[in-house]
Amino acid sequence: MLKMRLFLVIAVALQPSLVAAAILPDTIGAFKRQEGVHKPNLPGPAGLWQELGLRDSDTALYGAAATFTATAYQLADSTAALAAFDWQRPASSKPSKAASLAAETADSLLLVEGNYLLSFQGYKPSKPELKAVLGSLQHVDHSAFPIFYLPEPGFVLNSDRYITGPAGLEAFLPGIPASAIAFQLGAEIQSAVFHNPKGDLILAVVNYPTPQIAMKQLAEFEKTGLTVRRSGPLVSVVLPAAADPSLAQDLLKQIYYQANVTVPEHIPTLKDNIGNLVINAFVLIGILLAITLVGGLTVGGMRAYQRRGGRDPDANTVISLHLE
Repeated sequence: MLKMRLFLVIAVALQPSLVAAAILPDTIGAFKRQEGVHKPNLPGPAGLWQELGLRDSDTALYGAAATFTATAYQLADSTAALAAFDWQRPASSKPSKAASLAAETADSLLLVEGNYLLSFQGYKPSKPELKAVLGSLQHVDHSAFPIFYLPEPGFVLNSDRYITGPAGLEAFLPGIPASAIAFQLGAEIQSAVFHNPKGDLILAVVNYPTPQIAMKQLAEFEKTGLTVRRSGPLVSVVLPAAADPSLAQDLLKQIYYQANVTVPEHIPTLKDNIGNLVINAFVLIGILLAITLVGGLTVGGMRAYQRRGGRDPDANTVISLHLE
């Protein structure tokens, strides 16, 4: 009996933590969550999810007049969420206005909110419903997305990938050895397919922390036999190795890095107005005149006081002129 009571106490104590483990809310608009907390079956290699820093996940079935499935993935940061978005985005999807980074099909929506990747299958929430879902997320990382260097001409929609480690490289760019990339030096990769009548090409842009690291790694890329080019901290690579050299070079020339030094400009304010300068000058003149007037009245008043009663304040003043 004592063991049974102890079990019930532990179960009650653990119940709040079980409820807190849910990422998705109990309701989305008129739809009510039909199931408890569940971990989704991770699509794709588990090692890639681990590389993206998957912290938690949740999937649920919502039902009312119809049913749909919602899934949430909490990742390490916004860059990891971007990489997961590129990976999980349907090839037939189109950009969506639901979020700054979102894609949709006729009956599905995929979007990024900070370090969260959210998927809705069978229903696309309205803006108020989506706002409520996003507002319920905890510990959202709103750091900025990385800068994109991929060119637009020939870009194949939904072919871009963002790679942060060896697992992503093996999944999306197996033609480049990990030794050439050197992820341990802080490298990250943007890649995409570019259409050409003579054959589609894959362009990979490797971004290093400094130009010096990129220069050092350029020699490793040249050993692979691929067409490469460096611009600042960027090393661009074209696959496959048998690609037309002229086409590859034309594509590489579209990738360039230009460092800009930004100097803060002085923003004029009301204090910089020439009218204020004139006004301040007159104010200063008025102050000096007031000081002069007060000083003159003070000296004159003291001398007038000394003359009271017939006394001459200059009586004891003797002026001697020695004229010889």
